[in-house]
Amino acid sequence: MTQSSVAVSLDGAAWVILNASPDIRVQLAARKSMHPPELRGTPISAVVLTNGDIDHIAGLLTLREKTGFDLYATQAGLDIVKSNSVFRVLDPDLVRPQPIDLDTAFEPVPELQVTPFAVPGKVALFLEGDTVNVEEIGEQTIGLMLEGGGRRVAYIPGCATVPDWLRTRLEGIDLLLFDGTVWNNDEMERTGTGKKTGARMGHVPLNGQHGSLARLSKLDARKIFIHINNTNPILQPNAPERAEVLSHGWEIAADGMEIEL
Repeated sequence: MTQSSVAVSLDGAAWVILNASPDIRVQLAARKSMHPPELRGTPISAVVLTNGDIDHIAGLLTLREKTGFDLYATQAGLDIVKSNSVFRVLDPDLVRPQPIDLDTAFEPVPELQVTPFAVPGKVALFLEGDTVNVEEIGEQTIGLMLEGGGRRVAYIPGCATVPDWLRTRLEGIDLLLFDGTVWNNDEMERTGTGKKTGARMGHVPLNGQHGSLARLSKLDARKIFIHINNTNPILQPNAPERAEVLSHGWEIAADGMEIEL
């Protein structure tokens, strides 16, 4: 039930964090493999951001304790961090910004290739103007294709729609970690927790003809929903929506979940 963040390693020693959640201190403390190996040491080699949402960048402030790592993001993502004065606590001599380009692979640690690619989405909430394109294609919302050890993993924690070209891009992968924010598009209003729809927040619902269950369940890969809002009924053990997700061959991410490929 903590916020969305993933740690990836090829050797169990050097780790890459995919999005630094506000809960990252608790998440790191819960995993012995993520503990500092020495005074002022860290097993974290790099952090990769998929967008500028608060729940993906706030954890950077927890990782400021004079331990070095590379910070990978599109130029749009790095500009968000650079333009906000609170992130000046990140010592530039230790936290090294690394701009990445769409559809161009990079190696945050040796032998782990990561390729960023645009997915439909919107700018971070605190950057919204009078009008918002919730299905913009560009640097503001990206997915990551990770390749290493002969395996391919796609990580897409935020996605507004599932177009045909995205389904094609995901063919042949071994694992998909996909946006599971809401079950129904109008879920926030139904539960009395807000007025915005999933679409307005830049998240495709699981349910419906154009939802992620209908669009992605035939994908021949291990499939896990991640980045799940607390209004989503699939979190409830006995909910019929959870049973439906499982019946379509999906899994539901949980705190402390470990995946070995």
